Parts: sequence; structure tokens; C-alpha cells
Amino acid sequence: MDVVKVAATSRSTSVAGAIAGIVRDKGRVDVQAIGAGAVNQAVKAIAIARGYLALDDIHIYCVPSFSEILIEGKERTAVRLAVESSR
Repeated sequence: MDVVKVAATSRSTSVAGAIAGIVRDKGRVDVQAIGAGAVNQAVKAIAIARGYLALDDIHIYCVPSFSEILIEGKERTAVRLAVESSR
């Protein structure tokens, strides 16, 4: 499973390009973000990717969930956004 990790400082257009490329290639991708700023950038990137993919008549949807991950020995809660094509 491909996971695109998004930070608050990530450029939403760059992340959107990565999301669109993986969806075109594999049909789905997980987008992972920790913190309000990162989740904001992730959601914007998915919206932008939707526009990129619509040009190729590929339609996507997103299913949000929480995920527990370890960072430097500490457990953190991430928002995981499963992006899939509806072909």
C-alpha cells in the first residue's frame, strides 16, 4: 500500500500530483497527516488531485480514519485518508 505523508509545510500542489500519479497507476493511495496544519494541506491536495484526475475522467472518493503510529518511540494519532478511484 502506498502512503503519502503530508506535513503542515507540504505544498498542496506537489502532494496533489503525487496522489494523482499513484491513483492513475494503482487505483488507490493512503494520505497520512498528523496535526491540524498537515490535515488541512492533505485535504486541499486531495481536492486539487480530484481536479487533475477529472481531466482523465477518473473520479475519486476519500474515506477518513484514525491510525496509531510510532514516532521516536511515542505513539501518535494520525488522520489517514484512503483515496480510491470509483472506476
